[in-house]
Amino acid sequence: MKIIVSCRKATLIIGVINLLESGLLEIAKGIGKMVLNPLFYWIFILIIVTGMKRIKREREDFGIKIYDLYSEWKNTFWMSFVLGLLLSAFTLGVGVTLTYPVILLFGFITILISITGRINLLSASYIIGGTYLILMFVPEWIDVEKILPFRMQVDVHLSGLVSLLALLLLAESILLFGSRSDVTYPELTLSKRGIWVGQHHLKKLTVLPFFTLVPTGSLTPFADFWPYFTLNGETYGLVVIPFILGFDHIVRAQHPSFAAKKLARSTLLLSFLVAALAVGSMYYSLFSFIAVICAILGREWINYRFRINEQNKPGYFQSTDKALKVLAVLPNSPADRLGIHVGTLITKVNGKKVNQPGSFYHALQTSGAFFKLEIINREGEIELLQGAWYEGDHHGLGLLFASTPHDHEHFNVSNGEG
Repeated sequence: MKIIVSCRKATLIIGVINLLESGLLEIAKGIGKMVLNPLFYWIFILIIVTGMKRIKREREDFGIKIYDLYSEWKNTFWMSFVLGLLLSAFTLGVGVTLTYPVILLFGFITILISITGRINLLSASYIIGGTYLILMFVPEWIDVEKILPFRMQVDVHLSGLVSLLALLLLAESILLFGSRSDVTYPELTLSKRGIWVGQHHLKKLTVLPFFTLVPTGSLTPFADFWPYFTLNGETYGLVVIPFILGFDHIVRAQHPSFAAKKLARSTLLLSFLVAALAVGSMYYSLFSFIAVICAILGREWINYRFRINEQNKPGYFQSTDKALKVLAVLPNSPADRLGIHVGTLITKVNGKKVNQPGSFYHALQTSGAFFKLEIINREGEIELLQGAWYEGDHHGLGLLFASTPHDHEHFNVSNGEG
């Protein structure tokens, strides 16, 4: 009897091991075949182009590169990876399936939107919302199969698609909540009064890799070698989708960290609304359409309300008669080492009052090997800081203020010399 029980246990263990090996093999193959998705290549192009445009603007405004080429993406890697795993757990656990043409449609819409250069449009509201609307209406107007050389199997569970939309909106809100206050992107702009003022771009660009099931019938026209497995009598392939998300909000009337939290809360509420409608769509299909419309209009309303509020309020980065407000802090600079942050007020340098960039730099030149600063932090507390100059340190301690852009100063000097 003991021998029989032991044999059964051994058979069960071997079966579990084989199942795990098969599952891990499918996951590995799914990741490997991700290179067939054009978004896998496009994300690298998009990150580089976005970084190059930002660096060009930084040099024009401040005469220096502030953040590296991949800054918009690199600080989101681990958060996006974890969110992708959670998203995969949902799509696989609930059984959300997407046909390969639908995945290609995701990619087409993403590339089309990103070509405009407006990162703010790289939201699940527009990408999945646009996909949904195309799937709803285009087949009614156009015989797609006469245009494409393969059968366009676009059947998709619309409730699952809307559920995916809600989860990706939730991911957007988490990315906003997780935005680091010391990694936003400053620039200078001309106000309505003709004065150069500072503002920040609250900007991120990331990719959420997540697994989903794809019916093998929709894969055959593209890749008949694709690995598959059987589930409830039907065969599926396991595919990794690199879903691109991005946002870019101009902040000029408040601290960027406060703006990020406000936008995150609004996006979170929108994701809850879409999720509730997604649940309702399981019982009444019209709710899926309502959910998509709410997602698109809700995202537009959030962006519009934020933009109008920022335009109608006084600038946050304006200096006062008694202090100079910090617009940006260069990474690894003396100011960064001292813990000075965006929005800090500089009142004195080496005992001298400052309220203009010129008086600040002049006071620093008389400091010798050491310097002393009197500041007012964001909590309204006065702090006294001191430090030493080191070889290679930025001439302004790494502090940047709202003033005439660097390229305008260079142009004026050149004209004066001529």
